[in-house]
Amino acid sequence: MSDAYHNVHPYLVESAAEAARVARGVRAELLSEPTHCTGWDVRALVNHWVLYTSHGLEHRALRKQLPEELTARDFTADPGWARGYAEQLDRAVAAWDDPAVWEGEIDLGMAKMPADELARMLVKELAVHGWDVATATGQEYRISEGAARLVLDVVETHGDLYRQYDGFADPVPVPDDAPVFERALAASGRNPRQTPVGEMDH
Repeated sequence: MSDAYHNVHPYLVESAAEAARVARGVRAELLSEPTHCTGWDVRALVNHWVLYTSHGLEHRALRKQLPEELTARDFTADPGWARGYAEQLDRAVAAWDDPAVWEGEIDLGMAKMPADELARMLVKELAVHGWDVATATGQEYRISEGAARLVLDVVETHGDLYRQYDGFADPVPVPDDAPVFERALAASGRNPRQTPVGEMDH
C-alpha cells in the first residue's frame, strides 16, 4: 500500500472539508467583486476552484478527463452551488479513499504523473485556492501544520512548472521565520498578508 495514502490522504480530507466551509461563507453579492487574482472576479475564481478541486479531483482518481460540459459551466449560477460543491467534494474524496487509486500513473493529457504525487498537488490546489477564495471574500483560511508543510513542499518542488503555465507569479519575500503556510503562499507568488484586492497576479 502506498505510503502516500497514509501520509497524504488525511490532508486531502482536511483540505476538502475546509474548502466546503469556505464555500458556505461566500455571499452571493460578492461574486461580482474583484479578487487579488488579476482579471478574475470572485465568480471566475470560484468556478475555477469548484471545477478543478472537486470535479477534477474525482476525475483524476477515476482516470478520466474532464468533459467539456463541466469546463464551460458557471457553477455559481445555481444559488445552491456551495452545497453542490460540498457534495461533489465528498464524492471526490471517496474516490481517493481506495488505496489502489494511489498506485501507478495518471494520464493528464499532456503527460503522465505518479498518482501519489498528483494527489499531493491536488491538496495544494485545494489549500491555495481555498485561501484565494477565503481572502477574496473576507474569510480566514484554516490549515493544520502538517498540511501546510505538504503544501510548501509541493510549491517548492513544482514552482517552476506552475510558473511556466502562469499558475504562479514570482515569489513574494517573507521572513525566514514566517509561518509555514505563509511561506508556501509567498513561494506561489501570493502575498500571505493580503488584504486589499487587486495588488497581485494570479
